[in-house]
Order: sequence, then structure tokens, then C-alpha cells
Amino acid sequence: MTVEDLLRSPALQLRLLAGEAGVGRSVSWAHVSELDDPTPWLLGAEVIMTTGIGVPRAAARQRAYLERLDDAGVSALALSAQLHVPPLHEAFFEAAEARGMPVLEVPLAVPFIAIAQEVAAAVQEDARHRLGAQLQVFGALRWLAAEDLDTATLFKRLERLSGYDVYLCTPQGRPLLPGVPVPSLDALPSAPDAPPTIPGGFALPVPAPGGPAGFLVAFEREGARPAGLAVVQHIATVAALQVAMARHERETLRREGAETLAELLQDVLDPATARRRLARLGLAADGETVLMVVRGAADDALRRALADHPHLMLRRGSDHYVLGAPGLGDALTAPAGARTGVSRPFAAGGSTRVARREAVWAADRAAASGRPLVHYGDDTTGRWLPDDADTLTALVDDVLGEVLAYDEAHDSRLLTSVRTWMERDRRTEDAAAALHVHPNTLAYRLRRFAALTGRDLSSSAAFAEVWLALQAARQLGLHD
Repeated sequence: MTVEDLLRSPALQLRLLAGEAGVGRSVSWAHVSELDDPTPWLLGAEVIMTTGIGVPRAAARQRAYLERLDDAGVSALALSAQLHVPPLHEAFFEAAEARGMPVLEVPLAVPFIAIAQEVAAAVQEDARHRLGAQLQVFGALRWLAAEDLDTATLFKRLERLSGYDVYLCTPQGRPLLPGVPVPSLDALPSAPDAPPTIPGGFALPVPAPGGPAGFLVAFEREGARPAGLAVVQHIATVAALQVAMARHERETLRREGAETLAELLQDVLDPATARRRLARLGLAADGETVLMVVRGAADDALRRALADHPHLMLRRGSDHYVLGAPGLGDALTAPAGARTGVSRPFAAGGSTRVARREAVWAADRAAASGRPLVHYGDDTTGRWLPDDADTLTALVDDVLGEVLAYDEAHDSRLLTSVRTWMERDRRTEDAAAALHVHPNTLAYRLRRFAALTGRDLSSSAAFAEVWLALQAARQLGLHD
């Protein structure tokens, strides 16, 4: 039933005072209220009937009264003639015309119950349609089990049954389920316990443990028969089940990903098995991957940054190891304070032995320089080092072996001091400040280093050899 249907009823003898543009509004109920603000108890699409006791006398308050009703989704305001309605101001009628809010006059001879009965008779016929829609929405669970529907297809069916266009989003306005569009942020309720009625439909929280997972917004579709709030609530329950299933699947995949990455780092998976697992976890089995080491980022921050990207993640100590497609490193610059090292691309499912050393080396460089992201090979010297661990070990032993042994035996910092001095372009004052030592102390350490290695650091050849040996030691994880 619409407001126009009520106006056409000869038994009711209603007269339209204002708001002609809104006579096509649907009517779900008719109710008497003498409150100046009945909106907290309304669901929308009601005809509010009043003798005028609750209608304010001042122009501004009359306008506000009408606007409150319209904002709550009231279909029309019916005023009893010749009773307690105060003189209506021009501002009241202007607001009704501007909003298309029908204002009706009820003759004194027509009791309010006659209007209520007229609406109830129409609603009774519509109730059968609503009940059928509710039963079919319940059947959505059977569809999920029997037909293995994807989320987009499931909600398209629910839209056809309910007579609403359905939207879903997280509390921040991001997509909640794949294939279901996101509503305008203006349509979202201000709080999870806000009234469900919004202009043109309903907005409901999608329940989840710990608080709403998001919101469902349903707008009446033009030309359709909307099935009402109860059906929209059932759709929100279906959405909650879908969210729970998606979260469970993500958690399962996350655990499988961590186990797979642990096995890849141990080199215990053959390439064919590794590629099958990567494909199941959403990574291209025939493409390239990179290994990343992330430091200084919390688990939750990393998961949010990587939420839209297929990846494997494993935590070891204070480091997070992440395997993903080339270019994934850019997403890891979002978490505040994170320092990420990225290996060179390598074949999906291939050995991670070299990639792990590269990622650790790049993460060391990121932490030392304060840069959020470092790719292996950014360093113009270190990228020329060979990949072979035996060759790197031989270089370190030949050049730095005596110093490493001395530092371990005496708990000294000769190697760190020389590296800091070299990284600061041999500026002794700057290096001493970074090490928190006196310049004379640093000078002594440089002389001691030269004596142990047999290499004069004022020589260009010796300097280059020591610098390469330091990069090799870092790549091997022998010092940070």
C-alpha cells in the first residue's frame, strides 16, 4: 500500500495538505503517537496519526518535528482536523514540500482505527509474501551446502528474494565479502546499536565475536516488493556465517602457509610439491617469488598490510619471513617502524638457501640505514659477491678470521668498529660518535685490526678487500 492508495480510499476522506511528491511512499503500518519525538520506537514506512497534542507551536520546532519524522523513514503524517493541532506555520509546509513528506488531514468523523484497519488489511496480504521470502532466505544455508555457491551469486539470489539492493562493508568502509558491493559511508550507522531504519531501507551490524565484523545496508529496489526488516536481519545472519567461514579459511591457509614456508626454509620440499602447495595458497606456481625478512613490525600490522596479497608468513624470533610475488615488498612499507629486506626473485618452489641470505642481508642494511625497504643488490659492492657460501666463507676466513677469533675471545668490538668507520667514509670523529667511544679509542682499534689482519687500511687494495670481506660476513650472518 502507498500513501496515494490511502488518499484514494473514499471511506477515509483524507485530504493532502502538503508533500505531494511523496504520495508514492509505501506504508507498512499506521500508528497513533502524541509524542513530540516518536522516532526511537519506529522502524520506518509508518503513517503517524496524531490529534496534534505533540505538534509544537513554534515555527522552528514544527519544522524540526516534521524533519525528525522524515529522517526516521515515516511515510506520512496524518493530523486530525478540529482537535488539538496548533496553527501550522509556513515553515512547516515548506519543509514538507521540500522533503516530499506527505501531510494528511483526517476528518473528525473518521476514527484513526479506520485508517489502521485499512493499512492492516493491505499488510496482511503482503505478510504472506514476506513469510515466503523469510523461508527462502533460510534456505540460503541449504544452497551453500548443496550448490557450493560463491558469495556474489548467493547474495544476488538474496537480493531477488528480499526486494532490496544489498551492500556489505567493514566498519572502516572496506569490502567485507568478495563480490558484494560497498555502500556509501553516509549510509552507515553511527554506532552498532543505532536504530536499523535509514532513508530507503535498513542498516544492520553483521555480528561477529568481539564486535561487529561490519555492516549490511539494504535499500529498497524500485519496482520490487521489499520483504521487511525481519528478512534483512536474516540476510545479516547469512553474511555473518559467510564472514566466519572466510575467517576460518584464512586462518587455515595462514597456518598452512607458515608450515610450508618453514619447510621451504629448511629445503625439505621437492620443487613439484612446493609448487602445488603454493598454488593452493594463492601464489603463481609457474612464476617468480621473493623472500622478505621484516623487522620491527607487529603481527597484526603485518597481516593488515598483506591482507589483499597472497603470501606465506612465518615468525622466527623477532623476524617475520614472508614469501610472495615480486613487488610485494611495497606493501610492507605501511607498518610503522618496519624494516624490510627483499631477496632477488627466484623460481616458485625453488631452493630458498640463497634467497634467505639475501633477504637477511637486505634487512640488516634496512635496519642499519633506517630505510623501510631494501632490495638485495641495492648495494653497489655487495651485489658483486658470489652466491656460493663456501667462497664467501673462504674470503671471510682469509681476511677477517683473526679478528673474529679475537673479538670472541676478548668480547671486543674490533669488527664493528672498523665496519662503522668504513660506512662513515673513514671519518673518525663521526664513527667514534656512532660507537659512543673516544676518537683515540677508535684509532687504537683500527691499528689493532690492521695488526691482526696484516692489512694497512690506508691502502686502497687492502681497504677494498676488507670491505668485501665485511659484506660477505654480513651475508653469512656472522655479524649484524
